[in-house]
Amino acid sequence: MLMLALHGVRTRWVTFAGSFVALALGVGLIAATGLALAATFSAPDKGPQRFAAAPVVVRADDQLRVRTANGVRTRPLARTAPVPPALVTELAALGRTVEDRAFPVDLAATGRDGDPRAQGSDPRTQGSASRAQGSGPRTQGVEPRTGHPWSVAAAAPYRLTSGRSPAAPGEAVVTAGPGSHLRTGDRVRATTPAGATTFTVVGTVADRGFESAVFLGDEEAARISPAVDALVVHADATAVRDVVARAGGGMDVLTGDGRRRADPGPDRDAEALVSVNALLGTAAGITLFVSVSVVASTFSFAVAQRRREFGLLRTAGATPGQIRWTVVAEAAVVGVLASATGWWLGATGAPLLAARLVDAGLAPAWFAIGEQTWPLHIAFWTGVGVATAGALAASFRAGRTAPTEVLREAAVDSRTMPVSRWILAALVLLTGAGLLVTALVLDPGDALGRKAYITRPLLLIVGVALLAPVLAGPLVRALTWLPARLPGATGVLARENASAGVRRTAAVAAPVVITVALTASLLGTVATLAEAKATEVRTATTADLVVVPGAEGRTLPPSFVERVRAVEGAVAGVSRPTAVTVLEEGTALVTSEARAVDPARLAAVAAPPVVAGRLTDLDDDSIVVNEEWLTTTVGERVTVWLGDGREVSLRIAAVLATGTGGNGVYVTARNAGGAGADRIDVAVAEAADPGAVAAALRTAAEAEGTGIRVLTGAEWAAAAAPGMSDSTRAGLWLILSMALLCTGIALANTLVTATTDRVRDLAVLRLTGASVPQVLRLVAVEAVAVVTVGAVIGAGVAAVNLAGVWGALALLGVRSGVVVPWGTTGAVIAAAAVVAAVSAVVPAAFALRTRPVELAGMRE
Repeated sequence: MLMLALHGVRTRWVTFAGSFVALALGVGLIAATGLALAATFSAPDKGPQRFAAAPVVVRADDQLRVRTANGVRTRPLARTAPVPPALVTELAALGRTVEDRAFPVDLAATGRDGDPRAQGSDPRTQGSASRAQGSGPRTQGVEPRTGHPWSVAAAAPYRLTSGRSPAAPGEAVVTAGPGSHLRTGDRVRATTPAGATTFTVVGTVADRGFESAVFLGDEEAARISPAVDALVVHADATAVRDVVARAGGGMDVLTGDGRRRADPGPDRDAEALVSVNALLGTAAGITLFVSVSVVASTFSFAVAQRRREFGLLRTAGATPGQIRWTVVAEAAVVGVLASATGWWLGATGAPLLAARLVDAGLAPAWFAIGEQTWPLHIAFWTGVGVATAGALAASFRAGRTAPTEVLREAAVDSRTMPVSRWILAALVLLTGAGLLVTALVLDPGDALGRKAYITRPLLLIVGVALLAPVLAGPLVRALTWLPARLPGATGVLARENASAGVRRTAAVAAPVVITVALTASLLGTVATLAEAKATEVRTATTADLVVVPGAEGRTLPPSFVERVRAVEGAVAGVSRPTAVTVLEEGTALVTSEARAVDPARLAAVAAPPVVAGRLTDLDDDSIVVNEEWLTTTVGERVTVWLGDGREVSLRIAAVLATGTGGNGVYVTARNAGGAGADRIDVAVAEAADPGAVAAALRTAAEAEGTGIRVLTGAEWAAAAAPGMSDSTRAGLWLILSMALLCTGIALANTLVTATTDRVRDLAVLRLTGASVPQVLRLVAVEAVAVVTVGAVIGAGVAAVNLAGVWGALALLGVRSGVVVPWGTTGAVIAAAAVVAAVSAVVPAAFALRTRPVELAGMRE
């Protein structure tokens, strides 16, 4: 039987060509994504950077540490405390010390946009900057940098590449990379926490890659930022630890590789790989899903097409077991060859995939494929397993072929759905629907999670795809009702052919169902969630004007805040970004974004969705939480840790609706953990002139010379609304492109095979008087009609998924419409229709070059 299987593969190579290509491509994609995924499991060990040449570094601990029943739990602090002056004095007695101060420096427009790596590079605001709610995008022409005293530059070490060190106020040394616009002798207008000033660049140092820095004289840096953020100590580490221990807790003594904790964003490399890991894992999973579906559908159709061949084998004495073994053996041969090809494709394509991820901004610039080979082995055996499993179900149908099938001449399919397929389809559909209903009833927010809205549609898609043979017939008749009544025979024949060949119709429709449902579900869900979040921002902000800094992650000068408060007719609600952390169930530390606000003015400038309590009851001893918290009873007290690590007990003053997760926590300025103001919401008093108030605010902003922006409420809401990011869009297209490629191959393979087996039908049409163009038009129309059937089924699955998302949003109190990606979905359907039409017409055109009489006499 092995020789028979090999002979069958060779003889019917057209049937197996599509399966081979689809499986090889699937294995290649799985191998490539697996290799890339393996590269995300660990970030490169770069060692200390900012303090690589410093023997000992003392700084405040940037982690909140809470002892629980399961050990110590840690979370990053929103703001790191400075080194106490008394401790600085004590450590100075041990040896030479160098004080490091880190403060924001925003350079004015100098002919190019700022270095994107410098955004939010102030180490003291690393946590709060990323959690700032609605600071708005960075202003064009403002280059955010981080300032330091020149004496600490030797700790990296930085070396002068030109010029000299700063010796007087107003002089600066800057980092300058290959594309830098700054040169020695340039005068640059800059903004610091002390106000606007002008620096003269007296020297440059090479950009080390971890920050864009501005170095000032030690005295000037101390005037701008008096607090000591880190202290370099040239003394014995044991003696330093003893002094720090006597001074109390809260300080870290860093030596060796531990000095890396003092770098800006020490965990940025590992954090950058989290999203890459999620993206590649999803891509690999969907690739596997599509490959399994395509291969299973292809083998099922191939078996259905060969029923007369199997009937002949049964007549010749072959047993059902031998027929099944032959089908599985053919699949194994194709699987091994395709998997070996996919192995090579994956190993070759993985570096290209990694480069593409970097170019698209989905992975950090240093991301590259490692030396792991286990993903290749997994991909190979997965391919063999997929091919064998895909053919296994079809082999049982082949084994049930009766010897009388050899006598069949009719092309009408019968009993297209075995009982086992009915049962499997029902189980999968019930599981998918059950998960959706359970999420909506128990936790609507869970239905909006990335894992949920990616994996749940797959279950519904599989279930509906299994029912394709049942759904295809009625839908074909319904969709072709009007074309069948138009003049000419094309519509009638297309309808009858598609209805008679249900297995062929289902095999063509299945990959279209998968691709259309995935495209509409994924893109529609992401767009719907983005619109819902934008709706929340618009409805929660009632301010007439919003004042924000000129660069993201920066704060507004205290002097400017007081000037805004003094503007006549302006009700100014000053807010600060911070975070609070709570210990849930005694084991898990959960950090929530928070805004520190003025309770007396909050109601005038904002309308957060309150479901219990009153915002006006917020004071220094209370907190406003959302429904995601375990404790949501107004009046009860909760123990929380503030952004600076302080532990306090606060009373719940009000509870907000969960929404899409953007409704954070509110505290007062006293509990902001030392965060500076990053937004001022301004409401114009009833008797005031809105134009005069706006003019006064803009005048105050211009006087600061720091790029502060005064926006209308609508402008700020539009800028702050979290739309679909470029990285998210690129990631979704990476996933969908894999599905589209597999779908195209499946369509082409199925239609080429089906058209090749229908040459006698085409010849009969020619003998009855149909011209070649008429026959080709019929083939094209039938292919497009079947694609339309798949598109309708896929759209129905997507509609169910999007309805689930809409229902979850409604239960969470968000009134927002569903966003349907009409353009993209239409383009996918059009591409599938073109592929289907070409795949059907081309082999038909080649076949019709033979005389109809000869074609009519052909035997299988």
